[in-house]
Amino acid sequence: MPAQELIGDRSRLATESVKRPVNHGEVVSVRGSVVDISFETQLPAIQSLLHANQGKIAIEVLTQLDTRHVRGIALTATQGLARGNIVEDSGGPLKAPVGRAILSRMFDVFGNTIDRQGALSDVTWRSVHNAPPPLANRSTRSEMFETGIKVIDVLAPLERGGKAGLFGGAGVGKTVLLTEMIHNMLGHHQGVSIFCGIGERCREGEELYREMKAAGVLSSMVMLFAQMNEPPGSRFRVAHAALTMAEYFRDDEHRDVLLLIDNIFRFIQAGSEVSGLMGQMPSRLGYQPTMGTELSGIEERIANTESGAITSIQAVYVPADDFTDPAAVHTFSHLSASIVLSRKRTSEGLFPAVDPLQSSSKMATPGIVGERHYRLAQEIRQTLAQYSELKDIIAMLGMEQLSRDDRNVVNRARRLERFLTQPFFTTEQFTGLKGKLVGLQDALDGCERILNDEFKDLPESALYMIGAISEAQATASPQQKVEPCPPNS
Repeated sequence: MPAQELIGDRSRLATESVKRPVNHGEVVSVRGSVVDISFETQLPAIQSLLHANQGKIAIEVLTQLDTRHVRGIALTATQGLARGNIVEDSGGPLKAPVGRAILSRMFDVFGNTIDRQGALSDVTWRSVHNAPPPLANRSTRSEMFETGIKVIDVLAPLERGGKAGLFGGAGVGKTVLLTEMIHNMLGHHQGVSIFCGIGERCREGEELYREMKAAGVLSSMVMLFAQMNEPPGSRFRVAHAALTMAEYFRDDEHRDVLLLIDNIFRFIQAGSEVSGLMGQMPSRLGYQPTMGTELSGIEERIANTESGAITSIQAVYVPADDFTDPAAVHTFSHLSASIVLSRKRTSEGLFPAVDPLQSSSKMATPGIVGERHYRLAQEIRQTLAQYSELKDIIAMLGMEQLSRDDRNVVNRARRLERFLTQPFFTTEQFTGLKGKLVGLQDALDGCERILNDEFKDLPESALYMIGAISEAQATASPQQKVEPCPPNS
C-alpha cells in the first residue's frame, strides 16, 4: 500500500494482519488546504485519514457534506492535487508510534523520523484521538515539582501532574526558560521528557536536539515538530500525537512524563486557520468558535493517574502583550501555575524575566508547600509590591525623600530582585556564566536572610546572577563580609 509507505513509517505495514477492501474516492474540488471528495460506496468516518497522489498527500476528514461527499483538511501541501484525482481511505485515523524505541528520536506529525538516524523498529501505532482518563482513575495527591530555578520554585511552584504556562510576548525568554527546565529536570527526575514544537522556528528544534545530545539526556527524550511553514492541519495535530506518546509512557510503562509544548498559542492559531478554511463563522477577535473545546480536548488529557503523571509546561505567546486576548484567557483557565515573563524585567537585565507579582500558583498554600514557604512567599510579594508603589516617588523626588522604613523596603526589594536572577546552563555560551541549579531550601534560606537585612551592607551586585546565597558571601570583599544572624534574632 504505497500511501502508508510514504506517509507513515514502513514498519506499520508489518502490523497489519487483516487485509480489507480499499475504499476509493475522487477529488471534487481543491481550495488551498480544503479538499472535497466524493465516495460512491461508503463515506469515511470523521477524522479518517485519506491519501492521494500515491500517498504523497494526506487529508483528514472533518465534515460529511451529504451522502456522497466529505470535506477534509490537507495535512501536507496540496501542490499537484487536481480535480478527478483518486483518493484512498486508510480505514482509520492519524496514528503515532509508541514504544521504547521512540526514545531519543525526533518525529513529524505522521510519525516519520526526521533525525536521519534510520527507520523505527519494534513500535506499535495508536490513534492520536484519545479520550481523557476518567475521573475515577485520576490521582488527587498534590505534590510539588522542583525545577531548580529559584524564582519559580519560591513564588510559583509547579505541580506534579499539573499544567504550567509560560506567558510572554515575543523575545522575553519563553523558549530559553523551557529549555533550561528540560536540562534541570532530566538530570534530577527519573522519567521521560517529550518536547512538542508547534509552529516554531526550525532553528530552535535543531539547537534543542544538539544541546540535549551534548548534555547526554537525549536517551530519555522524544521530540516532535511541526514547523511554522507546514500546513495548519499538520500544526494542529502534532500536539495530539505528542499526547498519545506521553499517555503510552504514563499508562503502559508507569513512568512520569514531562510534556513541554512550545507554543500552545500556535496550536490555537492553527485551529483558527483550519476553522477559517472550513468556512466556520469566526468568534471574538477572529478566533474559531470551537477554540475552548479544542483546547480542552488537549489539556484534559494531561492528567495525574495512579500509574503515573504527565506534568506539562507550556509556552504561551501573548499577542501584543495583551493578557485579555481570548487565547491567553482560555489557556489560563486550565493551568495550575502561571509564570508571566515581563518585557520590563528583560530590559533591566533581570533574567529569568519572571514577573513575581503577576506569576501565581495554586500550589502556593500552607497545606501543600508548608507554612514557612508560604509565609516567605507572601513576604517577598509584599516587599516587591511596596517597592513597585514607591518607584514613582523615587523617580520624581529621589530616595532621600523616603522614610527610613521605606528605604529599608527598597533595599530589601532590590536585593531580592537580584537574588532571584540565575545563570542558566543553556545560555552559558552567550553569557560566559556557569549555569546554577538551586535547591528549594537554599532558595528559601537566601530569601529569608535578605528579608532579615543580613545583606544590607553588601552591594546589590554581589547578589546578581548567583546560585545559593553563600556565593554572595564568597564574592564579597573581606570588609563587606557579613556574619549570619543567629536563629530567631
